[in-house]
Amino acid sequence: MKKVGFFRSIHLKFVIIYVLLILVAMQIIGVYFVRKLETTLMTNYQESVKSRVDLLVYDIQEELVKERGKEDPTKEEAIRQILMDYKPNDISEIRVVDGSSFKILGTSSLSNQGMVGQRTPDVKIKRSIITGEDEDVIQLKANERVWVLSTPIMHNGEAIAAVYLVANINDIFDQMNDINTILATGTAIALIFTAILGVLLAQTITRPISDMRKQALAMTRGNFSRKVKVYGYDEIGQLAITFNNLTKKLQEAQATTEGEKRKLSSVISYMTDGVISTDRKGRIILINDPALQMLGVPRETVLSQPLVSVLGLDENYTFDDLLQEKDSIVLDYSTKSKPFILRANFSVIQKESGFVNGLIAVLYDITEQEKIDMERREFVANVSHELRTPLTTMRSYLEALAEGAWRDEEIAPNFLETTRGETERMIRLVNDLLQLSKLDSVDYRLSKEWVNFPVFFNRIIDRFELTKEQNVTFKREITENAIFVEIDEDKITQVLDNIISNAMKYSPEGGKITFKVKELDDQIVASISDEGVGIPKDNLDKIFDRFYRVDKARTRKLGGTGLGLAIAREMVNAHGGKIWAESVEGKGTTVQFTLPYDRSAEDDWS
Repeated sequence: MKKVGFFRSIHLKFVIIYVLLILVAMQIIGVYFVRKLETTLMTNYQESVKSRVDLLVYDIQEELVKERGKEDPTKEEAIRQILMDYKPNDISEIRVVDGSSFKILGTSSLSNQGMVGQRTPDVKIKRSIITGEDEDVIQLKANERVWVLSTPIMHNGEAIAAVYLVANINDIFDQMNDINTILATGTAIALIFTAILGVLLAQTITRPISDMRKQALAMTRGNFSRKVKVYGYDEIGQLAITFNNLTKKLQEAQATTEGEKRKLSSVISYMTDGVISTDRKGRIILINDPALQMLGVPRETVLSQPLVSVLGLDENYTFDDLLQEKDSIVLDYSTKSKPFILRANFSVIQKESGFVNGLIAVLYDITEQEKIDMERREFVANVSHELRTPLTTMRSYLEALAEGAWRDEEIAPNFLETTRGETERMIRLVNDLLQLSKLDSVDYRLSKEWVNFPVFFNRIIDRFELTKEQNVTFKREITENAIFVEIDEDKITQVLDNIISNAMKYSPEGGKITFKVKELDDQIVASISDEGVGIPKDNLDKIFDRFYRVDKARTRKLGGTGLGLAIAREMVNAHGGKIWAESVEGKGTTVQFTLPYDRSAEDDWS
C-alpha cells in the first residue's frame, strides 16, 4: 500500500480545520468589534459636534431675531464674528444661510467670503430649512472624509435660517485603521499559537489511527501477531481494543479458511470438469478454470456471489433447494447462433455432526451429446416420415387394385406406375441412408487417384447437357489448363451429380447454369450457379442437413429425398474440402466446394 504523504494525511487536515475555525471566529469577532467601535466613535463625535452646534444656533438665533425685519449692514459682520469666534479645529467651515432667501449670511472660511450674499446651491440646506430637521451625510472631498451637517434655526415654529458645517472625520477612520492593524496582528499571533496547539492535539488523535493503519497493512501481508497500542480508554482507545479483537478473530478465520481451501484444492486440482465450491450461505468461495470458461465469467466477479445467481437458477431454485437436490440439473445457455448446454451435479459438504459447511457443484459440458441426441431424434422422425408417405400411397393403391381396380385397363396401369415410382423412391432413400452410414463409419476409405479435374468436370457437364429435357443453357468458365487433384472419382461424381441436379430442378425455363473452376495456392474451388428462386438467408446454413428442404412440396414432387446435399457435404469433408452455398432470393443460388491441391505434388506426378 502506498504511504500517505504529509500533505494528504489526516494530521494536516485536522490542523488546517482547527486553524480555519479559529481564523473564522477571530474574523467574525473582529468584524463585529470594528463595526460596533466605528459606529460608537462616529455617534459620539456627531453628538459632540451637535451639542456645540446647538450653542452656535442659539447665538445666531439671538442675533437674527434681534435684527429681524431691519436692513442692518452690520448683521452679516456680527454673524461673521460669531462664526470666527466659534470655529473649532476639527470643523473645516461653518455657514449661516437665510431661511427665506437661501442667501449665505456668513461663513467661517476666509477663502469663501465672496460667497456671502449669494444664494446657496446646496440641496441639503434647503431641505433642512423646508422640513425643519437636521440633514447630514458623510462625503469624500479632496481624498478626505468629511461630515456635512445642516441644522435649521427655528423661531416660533419657523425655520428662519440654517447652520451648515463641514467637519473633518479622517481622525476617526485613522483610529479605526490602527485598531484593524492591532486586530490583524493579534489574529496572526493567535493563529501561530493555535497551529502549534493543533499539531500537538492532532498527534494525540492521529497516533493511534496511524498505529491501526500499520496493523492493517501487516494483516494484509498475513501478519496477525502485531497489536495496536492503547493510549487511553476514550472512543479512540475503545476503537484500538476492538481492532485488536478483530485481528484475533481474523487470524482464527483465516486459519479455518486456509484449511478448507487446501482440502478443496487437492480435489479440484485433479478434475477437468468445472467445479464450484460455496460456503454455508451459498456464496462462491472457490471456482476452477474449467468452470470459469464454461460460464464465461471472470473469477473476480463471481467470488462471494450466490451460486444460484451465477448459474442463473435464482428464479426456480434457492440454495436450500440445491442442498436437497439429488438429481442433475440441466443448464441451457444456448443462443440462436450457438447451442451450449451444461449438466450440474451437486454434493453437500457437511461435518460429522450434520452441520452444512457448503456445497460443491460439478459442471459437465453436454452440448455435443445433446446435439447428437437431438439429431438422432430428428433423423428417426424424418426417416419415419419419408418412409410413411410412399408406403401409405402404395397401400392405398394396392388396396384399390385388390378391390377390383386391376380389371380397369385405364386405372390399373396408372396405379401400378405410381406404386413402382414410390418403390424406386424408397430404394433411393434407403441407398442414400446406407451411403451416409458408410460415410459416418470410422473405417471408411476413399479410393483416390490422380484426376485432371477440368476434363473430369467437363465430362460430367456433357452428360447432363446431352440428357437434359428442359430449356436450360450451360455456361462453362473452366480453364483448359490441366489441374491434377487426388480424389475418389466416383464420390466427387456423385457430389457434382447432386449439385447439378438441384440446379436444374430449380432453374426456370430459359435459365442459365454457370460452371466455374478456380485454382488457388493450396486448393481448387468448383462452383455451380443457377438463376432459380434462390434460398432465404436464414436457410443457407441448413440446406446441407439431412432431410432438410427449403420447398418440401416441390422437392417431393421432383423426387428428392433431402439427402443429396448432406451426402455431398460428407463426401467433400472426407476429401479434406469444404462446401457452402451463397444465394440471393429471386436471383439464384451458387454452391461451391473446395478440394485440396498440392501444386508441387502435381508437378512430381506429371
